[in-house]
Parts: sequence; structure tokens; C-alpha cells
Amino acid sequence: MPTDTTASTGQQAGASAEQPGTSGRKKGRRGRLFLIVLVLALIGGLAYGGYWTVSTVRASFPQTSGSITLPGLAGPVDVKRDGYGIPQIYASSDEDLFMAQGYVQAQDRFYEMDVRRHMTAGRLSEMFGAGQVDNDEFLRTLGWDRVAKEEYDKKLSPATKEYLQAYAKGVNAYLEGKEGKEISLEYAALGFENDYKPGEWTPVDSVAWLKAMAWDLRGNMQDEIDRALMTSRLGPKQIADLYPAYPYSRNKPVVQEGQYDQITGAYEQGESTGGTGTGTGTGTGTGTGTETGTGTGTGTGTGTGLESQLTGLQQVLQDLPTAVGVNGDGIGSNSWVVAGEHTITGKPLLANDPHLSASLPSVWYQMGLHCREVSADCQYDVTGYTFAGMPGVIIGHNQEIAWGLTNSGVDVTDLYLEKITGDGYQYDGKVVPFKTREETIEVAGGKARKIVVRETGNGPLLSDRSGDLVKTGKKATVDSAAPDRGDGYGVALRWTALDAGRTMDSVFAINRAKDWDDFREAATLFEVPSQNLVFADTEGDIGYTLPGKIPTRAENHDGSVPAPGWDPDYEWTGWIEQDALPYEYNPDRGYIVTANQAVVGKDYPYTLTTDWGYGARSQRITDLIKSKIKDGGKISTDDMRQMQLDNFSSIAQTLVPELIKIDTEDKDVREAQKLLEGWDYTQDADSAAAAYFNSVWRNILRLAFGHKLPKELRVKGQCLWVDPVNNTGPADQADKVRECGQRAADQAQPDGGDRWFEVVRQLMDKEDSSWWKTPKAGTRPAADNRDELFKRALIDARWELTAKLGKDIDTWSWGRLHRLFLKNQTLGTEGPGFLQYMLNRGPWKLGGGEATVNATGWNAAGGYGVVWVPSMRMVVNLGDLDKSRWINLTGASGHAYSAHYVDQTEKWAEGELLEWSYSQKAVEDSTSDTLQLKP
Repeated sequence: MPTDTTASTGQQAGASAEQPGTSGRKKGRRGRLFLIVLVLALIGGLAYGGYWTVSTVRASFPQTSGSITLPGLAGPVDVKRDGYGIPQIYASSDEDLFMAQGYVQAQDRFYEMDVRRHMTAGRLSEMFGAGQVDNDEFLRTLGWDRVAKEEYDKKLSPATKEYLQAYAKGVNAYLEGKEGKEISLEYAALGFENDYKPGEWTPVDSVAWLKAMAWDLRGNMQDEIDRALMTSRLGPKQIADLYPAYPYSRNKPVVQEGQYDQITGAYEQGESTGGTGTGTGTGTGTGTGTETGTGTGTGTGTGTGLESQLTGLQQVLQDLPTAVGVNGDGIGSNSWVVAGEHTITGKPLLANDPHLSASLPSVWYQMGLHCREVSADCQYDVTGYTFAGMPGVIIGHNQEIAWGLTNSGVDVTDLYLEKITGDGYQYDGKVVPFKTREETIEVAGGKARKIVVRETGNGPLLSDRSGDLVKTGKKATVDSAAPDRGDGYGVALRWTALDAGRTMDSVFAINRAKDWDDFREAATLFEVPSQNLVFADTEGDIGYTLPGKIPTRAENHDGSVPAPGWDPDYEWTGWIEQDALPYEYNPDRGYIVTANQAVVGKDYPYTLTTDWGYGARSQRITDLIKSKIKDGGKISTDDMRQMQLDNFSSIAQTLVPELIKIDTEDKDVREAQKLLEGWDYTQDADSAAAAYFNSVWRNILRLAFGHKLPKELRVKGQCLWVDPVNNTGPADQADKVRECGQRAADQAQPDGGDRWFEVVRQLMDKEDSSWWKTPKAGTRPAADNRDELFKRALIDARWELTAKLGKDIDTWSWGRLHRLFLKNQTLGTEGPGFLQYMLNRGPWKLGGGEATVNATGWNAAGGYGVVWVPSMRMVVNLGDLDKSRWINLTGASGHAYSAHYVDQTEKWAEGELLEWSYSQKAVEDSTSDTLQLKP
């Protein structure tokens, strides 16, 4: 049992977390706020027959100075924290280093870790009761923890297992002998409802979190669902309009001078011409451009049966906790690396800012892991961003290399339509029995639930997890080779993350890598999720590699739409060999940019995906780099930071020249329209022009596309009078039916991401396209062409902002609309009101926007609030690692009234970066508290 020999803490109750915008206020005001919250807590506690005190709030604050005896350590470990509570750990063996990492992360973040492991295991109901049973059923069906256990038992190296065991030992050393309230304020709150006690941490708990991250970055599954659902309202040509070709001639792919080794000679990118577009019915879809399209769409068409199933699946997805990920276009990341020939230091600079769902605390935990002397017994001297609950560093640098990652968007998921017959499913003309397992879900305060999970050869049957999904397709439109509908069809998921892999091995191998060859070899183990990995080293080299377990498919199946599971011709045919995956090393141009754009051009011999991001961010970053290095200019660390904050809107650059030409008679609309004249398309938080433009953009999307999409894609509760689905001609108003949207506001379409940028660009010269037609609504005029619809959008936006921000345009600003709220992902969303007040923070008024480098994402269908964010930002200076800079979305601590709960958020919102100490001297100079862990 750990023994406190010096019981001092570095976080006092009086150092409460500041609310947004209070960074310069006096401590007295913070103290008053803290007392007010305690009074509210007291009142709430009395309602439950108890009360909270200052000691209750402080009980879980970690000890950050003095010493603690930790049985199991081989030698002493020093934990040095800076003024932001960020720890740097010094040890003399690998096992001690990772044991201490587990202990320290548990000090700051155990409640978050505990929730995550319950989520990945489908055990949230054990903590939060019956309201989480549906989520647990879905996650049990996926079986993440079962796959993680198989990885641990059969795939991972002995060294990795030892590190995981040491980490778990450190977590459990922290937990030993502690009551819930001594671990976290949330456990004290949960104590009002049930007698839940956290169990021991296991190595499998750490491995399973990789599955949750893989789910968040799973590729085009959402597009696959959406294309199938669109068929109830739209034809193949219309759907192809909404999934246009990737614009290679304008937005360059990642790999331009790169190679793959399996085929003789260098792989060179060429301009793409020809190709097919998207199709979603029976047969091949029709292309819509001269560049590579987004898939052939060959295979099973869709009708009411599959629509019902996919709608049910979408409802399950949108109900999952935000920590599992937000569905929709736009989530991605930026990373880029610039060679020393273009930098002030003469050595590379590397930047990264992953875009993820906003969470409190942040998904990232900053940390340094240092061997006092790097040797065979202690191999690590690495620092960066970790996941609380998992050993090692995910993104960061060691003494010789730095790396960053972005989501590649590679298609590693396919949905399969399955013909269910009795206790089996049809495959190749035969009935095959399901593989089944029974799962028991324990429920806090209620009776346990049992479910049976059924699996086909294509994966688990997701249609068993929703009442809507169970309704099999009585009228599903399928090709002539399909089996009889009988009692319907189900939906199964094939996903690479449901196969045991070695990504955990890769994390440690990358942490130890010394050069490009080490890095490339380590990256081959990074199987799931497939990521773009950028690299730089202190010798001056830069590089990019695409690892991952990526399936190959037959020519008749590109993964763009659900496939017929009964037909063997639609199975995955194998995996792309690692040597055949693209990479770049020291390209002549002197920089590499990855921002979820296409990785390769059409000449690459394998299909990686049909749904790349469309490159708005990547091309803007490229343009910024080129403008800096033009005529021999050099880039600094601060230049890289400024690029991360770029708020330029490329869709505004496309639309505004046309919008300001529109004649408007209404003086109030004209007054707003004038905001766009001379605007530089920069979406700063205080910009009135940005507020008005984004409202116009939202209304253009609503009028041109939103009203024409099926109810399954539109915002829940937004109702329209529409033509009946089977109507063959124009319907009178009396013939129309009222349909209400069914999708969560932050996941509906059109979401306004860069796919929609490209959709609108393709239509700009087609001024009489049917997409531009919209009916009259009240006093708002109808539109029969592009300019008339733009005029209608200018009018609607003016009055929308008048309602939201007031009639005086001088008071308008983008930040008033575009706000970030940080919510505790459990009790901060579902708990009592007073508890939500204690745990949540915000709002912050932000600049940036959708498909902008400063990617503070919002969903245009649902509103202007921030949905995803740059979850951290870093710039690594390979010329002097101590001059690197970093920031986190929140803070090091998960304790609501710790001084480090959100102490980085204000600086993050302002675009600032913190000093990032690495060398022993720099760490010593920045240390505020030192804790010694003793054996």
C-alpha cells in the first residue's frame, strides 16, 4: 500500500479553476466563486440526505510534492510538475517508468480512465444505470474488450506486455485503500445513487482504448450509410452531385514525390482524368466530372427495408457517448513538416493539431517519460501527448525524432446486407449458422440484462441492437441475384479493428525510434486506426508514411455502399502489403502536408477509399508555406503557430464575389450585405462579416440541399411538407406529406464541410440547376436559379441573425454564434443541474470554422456551436527541442476544482502555445513541484 511520508499537495482548494475570460481577475473573486459553488453543492447534497464540504472537494486532489512509498518499484522515481501541473517522470528502468506513468495519470485522471474502460467494455450501465443499457448492448456487440484481450494474449510482444503490466501496477497502487471520494469528486456524486466502487486496472483496459480511438477515426462508414439513405429521395445522378470528384487539379494529395517499394520504380503522382462518380442503386453509378470520382456504387440497391435498418443504426451511433466520437464529415487533423532548408534554425519544424470531439478533460494528457540514462535497461527519453489509461506517448518527440499524425480516411469498414434464415444467414447459396455469444450487462440499481450477439462471416450483426434495425426489409430493392426477401435482411459490420492487431507494439517502437528506418519499421505495426504519420529528425530528414491494415476488394466492390453479404464476390480479398503503401522521404519541395486530403492520385494501383476529405485545409496550409518560403524566405516556430490559427474560408472566397453582386431592395438586408464588401474571408471571433457570411452559407445549404434530403439525414424535429416518395410528377400542396428530421443536430446533413464546398463549386456555373430551385415560404420569395436562391439566403440570414444577435449589425460577431462549451462527458451532461454547473466550463467565443486550418468545426444543418476542435496544438523545433511549444484543450487535471482543470483553455482559445521543456536543465528550471516515488 502506498504510504504518504510527506502529505503536501500542489493544488489547494483556494486555487479553483477559472471560468472563461477571467485570466486577469483577482484571486479574491475566484475564491468567492468557489464558495458560491460549494453552497450550491451543499444545497444539492442536502436534497440527497447528505452534504459536501471543502474537504470533500479537496479529498481527491493529488499529492504533488514530498514523497510516497510505492511497493513494486525497483528504484526511486522523480515526478517533476511545472506550473501547469504537467509531469515529467525520471526513472532508471522501463518498468519503473511505466509504473510511475500509471500512478501519476491515475492521480490526475482516474475517473476519466474508469469511464473509458467501462465504455470500451460495454459496461457503462454498471456505473450509470439503465440509461446506458442500449449503448452497452451496441458496444458489447462490437466486442472491443474481447478483441483487446486477444491482442494482449496472442499478438503483443513480451516487452509490451511487461510495460502494460507495470502501468496497471502503478494505477492499482494509486487506487489501493482509497474510497471513491478520495479518487474523484464524481465518485462522491455517484455515491448518492449507488454503491459503485472502481475495480482494479488491467492491461487489457489500456489496450481497449485504442479501439475507441479507431472507432472515432473509422473512415467512410457514415458516408456509406448516408448514400444508402439518400436513395429514398434522390436518384444516382443527384447523389453523384453530392459526392463530387476529388479536385486533384486544385488540391494536391499528400504524396507527390513518393514511392512504394513493392512495384519497381518510383511511384509518381499524375493529374487525374476520367473515372467514375458515385452510384447507389443497382449497377454502376454515373460520373459527374473529369477527375477521379468517389466510387462505382456497384452492388445492392436500397429500399425501405435497408433504409429502416440504416436509420436505426444511425440512431444508435448518434446516441453513443461523445467520447466515442462524433459522426459526420469534417473531423480530421492537420500536420505538416518543413525541412531545414526553409526554416530559420536550419533544422526541421513539425506541427500537429488533431481535430476531435471537445471533451472535458481533454482526451490528451501531456507528459514526459525520461530514463535518467538511456540504456538497454531503460530505453526511453520521450515527451508528448499520451492517453490517460495507456502507457507510452502517442504524439511527440524523443531525443532524435519527432512525429505527428492525422486521420488518413482510409476505408477500413464495410456494411453488409445479410439474408437471415432461421438460425443462420445465406452465403453462397447455403445457410450458414451464426456464431453466437451471450453477454450479461450488469445495471446499477436494476436487474442484469442478457443479450445474444450474432456474427456472420462479415462481422457482428448490428441490426440486432435496435428496434428499427430488427424490422427486416419487406420491400428492399435488390438486384435479381439476391435471395428471396422472406423475413428480411440484417446489417453486419466488417471492420479491421475487430481483428486482433499490434498497434500497442507500434507505440513503444515509435517512442524508441532513432531515425527514418526505425520509424518506418515501427509504423508497420500501427495497424488500426490507419493514420498519416509525419516525421522529422535532428539530422534534418523529413518524411511521411501511411501504415495500416487496409483491405483489398474485388473490382465490383469499392466500399462506397452496403454490399450483399450472401455473395462471395463482395468479400474482402486480402490486405495491401506494407511495402506497397505510399511514403515520401526528403521530397525536393522541402515540406509535407497532411490534412485528411487524398493521400495518392488515381495512378496508385489500390483503392484506399472513395471518400477522401476534399483538401481545403491541406491546400491552404500548402499555400501559406509557399508564400513564406517564396524568394528564399524562412519559417520560424511562431510562423508554424500562426499557420495553425489561420481562419481563412475558401468557400467564402468562392461565394462572396457573387453574393455582393445580388440586388437587394430591403435596406436592412443591404446593410448586412455590405459587411461582405472588402472582407478578407478571415473568420475571426470578432468579425461581423464572418457571422453574416456563415449564416448565408448555412441558408444556401438549407435551401439548395437540406430541404431535398430524406428525413433520416435532416435535423431531428425540423419538419417539412414534401412530395410523397413514390410521386411521379409535381404534387399539389394538398398531396404533400409532413416529414420531420430524425438525426441529431451535430450529425445532420448538409453539415457544411469541405465536401459541400466542392458540391457548391461544381454547381456555380450551372445557374439553372434544379438544386438552386426552392419554393416560396411565407413572405420569403421562391427561387428558380442560383442568384435568386442566393438572394433568398441573404434575406433569411439577415433575419436569422437579427433574431439571434439583434438588429444592430455593429454588435454582431462570429464568436457570439460560434461558442465552445466544455462538458464533463458523464455527470456534466446527465447529472443534476448543480453538478453540471460544478463540472462544466464555458462558453468561449471562437474564431475559425469548418474546413478551416483553425478547424473549430460546426454543423451547418444544426447550428453554429462548436462541435469539434483542435484537441491540442504542438510545434516541434528539431534545432532546439527546448524551443518546441505545445498546448492542450483543457488542463492536466480531471479534478473539477484543481487549478489545472482548464488552465490551458484560455490560452488555447487565444492561440497561444506554452513552453515545452525537454532537457533535464529546462525541466528543472520550469519545475514547481517535485514528488519522489520510493520503493
